[in-house]
Order: sequence, then structure tokens, then C-alpha cells
Amino acid sequence: MLNAASPARARSQWATTIVGCLIGMIGLALATGGAWLLIVGGSPYYLITGVAMIASGWLLYSGRMLGAWLYVAVVAATVIWAFWEVGAIGWALVPRLIAPLILLVAVLLVMPLMSVRADRWKLAGAAIAAVVVVTAVTGFTLSKVNEHEVLAALPAASTMMSEPALRQAGADWPAYGGSESARRFTPLTQITPTNVSSLEQVWLRHTGDLPSKAAKGTYGAENTPLKVGNMLYVCTPKSIVVALDPATGHQRWRFDPRVPDTAIPYTAACRGVSYYEVPGAAAGQACGRRIIWGTLDARLFAIDAHTGTPCQDFGSNGQVDTKIGMGETPAGYVSINSPPTIVRGVVVTGHQVLDGQDRWAPSGVIRGFDAVTGKLRWAWDMMHPDWNGYPPPGQTWARGTPNMWTIASGDEQLGLVYLPMGNAAADYYSGLRRPAENFYATSLVALDVSSGKPRWRFQAVRRDVWDYDFGAQATLVDYRGTPALVLPSKQGDIYILDRRTGKPLTPVGVMRAPVGGVEPGQRSPVQIYSRWHTLRKPDLSERDMWGMSPIDQMICRIQFRQASYKGFYTPPESNRRSIEYPGYNGGTDWGGIAVDPRRGVIVANYNDMPNYVRLVPRKEANEKGWAPRQQARGNIGGAEGAGDPQAHTPYAIDVNAGWRLKFTGMLCKQPPYGGIRAIDMASGRTIWDRPFGTARTNGPFGIPSMLPITIGTPNNGGAVVTASGLIFIAAATDNLIRAIDLATGKTLWQRKLPAGGQATPMVYEAGGREFLVIYAGGHHFMETPVGDEVIAYALPTAP
Repeated sequence: MLNAASPARARSQWATTIVGCLIGMIGLALATGGAWLLIVGGSPYYLITGVAMIASGWLLYSGRMLGAWLYVAVVAATVIWAFWEVGAIGWALVPRLIAPLILLVAVLLVMPLMSVRADRWKLAGAAIAAVVVVTAVTGFTLSKVNEHEVLAALPAASTMMSEPALRQAGADWPAYGGSESARRFTPLTQITPTNVSSLEQVWLRHTGDLPSKAAKGTYGAENTPLKVGNMLYVCTPKSIVVALDPATGHQRWRFDPRVPDTAIPYTAACRGVSYYEVPGAAAGQACGRRIIWGTLDARLFAIDAHTGTPCQDFGSNGQVDTKIGMGETPAGYVSINSPPTIVRGVVVTGHQVLDGQDRWAPSGVIRGFDAVTGKLRWAWDMMHPDWNGYPPPGQTWARGTPNMWTIASGDEQLGLVYLPMGNAAADYYSGLRRPAENFYATSLVALDVSSGKPRWRFQAVRRDVWDYDFGAQATLVDYRGTPALVLPSKQGDIYILDRRTGKPLTPVGVMRAPVGGVEPGQRSPVQIYSRWHTLRKPDLSERDMWGMSPIDQMICRIQFRQASYKGFYTPPESNRRSIEYPGYNGGTDWGGIAVDPRRGVIVANYNDMPNYVRLVPRKEANEKGWAPRQQARGNIGGAEGAGDPQAHTPYAIDVNAGWRLKFTGMLCKQPPYGGIRAIDMASGRTIWDRPFGTARTNGPFGIPSMLPITIGTPNNGGAVVTASGLIFIAAATDNLIRAIDLATGKTLWQRKLPAGGQATPMVYEAGGREFLVIYAGGHHFMETPVGDEVIAYALPTAP
């Protein structure tokens, strides 16, 4: 008997030794970090728990039952503390409870091995019961993450708002946002909340444009196709335009502008093309109907919409070089990613300038070209407002001025184009900016398309050093009988403005803003905000820190306490990190909003992540080798702002976008990291608001968890709303496209995409059948898979 019992006794000793060592080591980490956290003003929980776990681990290692009971007491106290600190908030409870409960299961399983034989069955039964309880608590915690509440009823459909655009969405989708009004709305009703679950893939087309080794594999597609008549127009990341049959996906023609790899910026994309009909053109006339778009090497093209051949009357052989007049432009510094906006025959385009490189980067000049001839009608250079065309001989447009890298919207009736403006070059340092730059940066500027002169401007941020440039189109609406526009921002604020004058039609307040940082004299003590509606959440606190375990969360708490954080608009510093919340990806970024003009409902998907920021003194940046890229694809790999030199300023910038832990890659703020919301335009009230995106492709160390749990992921791309009451959207990092009920926010249908869906889908009709189409191309910043698939979905046809 003794010989038979000895192996079992040895196994029990090994089990308790392993569990004891594990608990003791975790306790040591918590005690050490907890002491540090307490010193910097944080919670004492981690130090107390760490000391208790060290004691528990030692006792277990020694084979004493007291160690197990001590750990049970630690978990019980942890549960009480967790609910006291954050309440029944699912994702907040995850790092506080899940890992301790998993360890508790291990402790409960070894407890019978340490007891006398008479008590073993009782303890084993208790252990099984405890495991059931732990499982139930874990399930409750995770179930809380999927909840959202409908707060108000969906407004009833009424009279359609007026539409100033020449062509509206319906059977066609003739502009990036559905029309130049950018509502992203279709009046089609064939696909409904009742039948959308039957939606199926009907065709898939590969464009053939995938990153080559020379392009280093970092670009993706953000394209929303156009559909006009019997043609579907798609542009690829390298600015190739492909015309497809909208019913079958078969290729009609293909035009390659032959953009060299050396000209591809690290944020390469083609978000869309524009369609134009020449007034009075006869049916079948060459280039009477044309596709106009810009390329990654900053050329503007016009080609025949029917054949894809260059329009000989436009510029030189169908193209215009938009870099003329800019002076020195290293390869890839200047590109056109967004579709131009065409109003009254004028093609208005901005361009993207490579961010964060040089205070005196190429100009942010806005130009208007004749849609037929390609001749420059006007140029708006804010530093030379008296110039109407190209610069005088020997001069260039002013360098470093704010640019418009995103999409404008247009008003054919008023003859205005609305420009969402960025910041002056060197986003995070303002000391060298000129008065005109301070006046127009981070503003919506209305230009008269006949003259190119500003009519009005609405500025959302004074002396912006947070990269809070406007990324989204303004959406044209009617608001209480007034021609208006809805303007979302990266800060999360949503404004409604009179589009004739720029005056706010909804309440705007003034808030005190923190001053300080490296340029205290430059910081404005006040900033404006929308009192009507904001997507922005309350300021962060230590309790909002997160991770997959208590150790992760403790590290993030330490980083939070060590950083400078004074709330919204905390200025960046150089001697320590500062926290920017919301981060530069929004709020609302280039995906914009969708508006149901019949119900008066705004649909806004948004990001909810902080950035961890530090201005790096020039000497230190030089020692790190941070210098301006000599061409587009030098120093590729990190997110925007992660080691950008900001040459010719005293500081480079280092942004930890999303604020990730370096070791695990997990984000420091608790989920959700993105959401989607429906808003009643009449009242500004939220109808519903829910986290958007699942955890299936997210996990520690970059390992996908494949969990279908709603976590609310970062997202880029927009939504489409249908008259039948559906929202179609991809955008999140889980590579899914969804149909969401406009009334409730509930997901009614979803399908996995072959690549990231960081693009806005579109809806049209062909042959009496309604189609949903998206370009699944992936996104470098969102780290989603790269692809080249254009995919169409529709309801099954009758047998």
C-alpha cells in the first residue's frame, strides 16, 4: 500500500508546487508593480494583492492547505473590489476577474490532493461546484459586453429633403457619397430587414492590384465604386481604374496610369473616382461622359466612361500634372487619394502631403480645373490670396500650408465646395505657423467654385497640435427649413451649419482647455465644442485602464499615472508622455457619416481610442536617425506619427497610436475601441449606440482569438443607409460586412470578407435586382489582411 500510495503523493506534491510557484511569481510581479503604482498615486489594490499572493504561493509550495484558503480569500476580495470599482461593466471586469478566477480553478483542483482521505471527496465536490460558479461568473462577465439599449424610437419617414446635386443615388451610385451631397443613402427598398438574412454573394472580381515586393506590401484599397448606367467603376490602390458589368462583375475595360512604386506613399489608397457629363454632349460622343480622378503620383486624369480611353481634350493626352507650381516634391510626398469634387464644371481637388516629415513640406494649395479642358481655372493658396492661377515665374505656392487630403462635398445650387482642411505641416508643433495657417487650419472652408475664393470658414480647433484635422466629408441636408450641412469631427463633436454662411444652427459652447506643454504661449485657453451632440466619451481615469490580465492593467495604470493628462486637449510634452483622447483617428475619420433624409437620422461609426504621445527633442531624434523620408517608401512599417521627424522644428513626434503595450500588443484603454450610433437629427438625441466589431481577429501578441464577442474595434470606412431601414457597413478590423437594423442597432446579417473591409460599401440596381458591393482591400494602419476583391451581394433570384 505504501508503495502504491507514494506515486500519488509525489504527484500531489508536484501539483501544489507548480501552482504555488505560479501564484507566488504573479504575486511578486503585482507587489513590485503595485508599489510603483502606489508611489505615483495609483490604487493600492495591486500591492496588497501581490503580497497576499506571495504568501499564498509560499504556503502552497510548502504543501499547506492555508495557502489555498488564502488564495480563495484573495479572489473573494478581488470580486468585491472589482464590482466596487467599475460595477457590472463586462469588459472592465475581464482583467480584474478572469485571470484570478482561472487560477482559482487550479487551486481548487489541488486542494483535494492536500487533504486527508476522508475530506477529499467533500473538497472535490466543493471544487466542482466552485468551477461551475466560476464558469457562470465568467459567462456573466462576457455576456455584458454584447448589450446595448434602444433609447428612442426611430422617427417616421416623411418628405424627402431637397437634393442640390445633379445626380442622385438610386438605381445608380454616381458619386463617392452617393451624390455630391455625401448622404450615403439609397432610396432602394428591395433588400429589407425581413429578407436581408437571405443575402448571398453573387459575384467576386479580383482587380489584380496587390502590393509587390517593391511596394513592401503595405497599401490597401479604400475604394467606394461608382455605378452609372450599365457600368461599375472601381479604382485600385495604384490608381488603376477598372470598369465592370454591374450585374455580373465581368470586366469591360481597364486603364492603368502606371504609377511607379517609388511614388507610392505609405498611406496609399484610391478612395474613389468622379463621373462627369459634358453639358450638351451628344449620345456616344467621345468623352461626353468621362471618369476623372487623381493618382498616387499627383496626376489628374480624364478618360472616356464608355471605353476607358484618355480624353484628348483634357490637359495633355488626358492628364494634368498637379505638382506644377509646388517646387520640390520628393517622390511620394504629394499624392491624390480622394476623388475630386465636381461643381458647375469645375474639378476641385486637394492632395495628400506626406505627414510628419518637414515643416516646409510641399504646399497644401487647392485647385479647380476645367472638367472639359483640364485647364487651371483657379488656385487657392492661403498665403497668396491674390494669386488666381499658377505662381509667378520663379516662385512656388507657399510650402507647409494646411492641405485637404480627404473628400470635399459640393453644392451645385449655391456654387460652393466644402473643404475639410487639415493642419499646417508638422502637426504637433505650432510655433512656426503663420496667421493665415492658424486661421484656416482644422476648418471647414467653403470656396466659391467660380473664383476659388473663400466664402466662409468654420474652425473646430484653435492652434491644433493633436492632428485633429477634418477627415470626413460634410453631408448636405435640410435642417428646419434651412439649407445646411452636418459636420462630424475627429474630436467626436457633430455640428450642423448653415451651408450658405457657415453659421452654426445647433448650439456651440466654449470650454476651458488646458495650457502648458512645450509651447504654453501657443495654447488657446478655450476651445469650442458641440452642445448639440458629441460621440466623445468622458475623460479617462485610472479605472479605464485595461489588459488581458491584472499585470497588463497594472502596467497601463502606471503609464497613465506617469503621463501628463489634463483631460480633453492635453498639450503634448517632451519630458514625458502625454495622453491624447480621442486619438487622431477619431471620433469620425474619412469614412464620414450617413444620413437617412426621409427619417432625419444620422448614422455615425466612430473610434474611441487614446494616443500616447511624446515630443522628442531634435538632438535625441537625430541620434535615433529620424530624418525626412527621401521618397515615399522609406522608413515604412509604423503607424503615422510613430517616429516622424518634423524637420525644421525643435521636436520630432512619437505617437503610440491607440496606446498599446509593447510586449503583448494589447490596448491600454478598456473596450470598446469603436462604436456605431444612430442620432435623431431633429433633437440631437441618441436612438441607440453600440460597440462595433468583434474580437475574432484580435488577441495578445497579435494572435487572433477568433471569439465572436463584440469588443468594439477600431474602424475606418463608412456606412450606407437604405430607405428600407438597413445600415450596411464593414469598416471594423474583424473583416466582416454587416447589415444592421436602423431601428434597433441589431445585426441582422453578416459575412466574412476575404480581406479587410476598410472602405464604404455602395448600393445600386441592375436589371431589376438590388446589389450591395464592397471592395475588400485591407488597410495598413488597421493591420487587416490585404486583398484585391470586389464583391457583390444580392437576394436570390426566383428559381
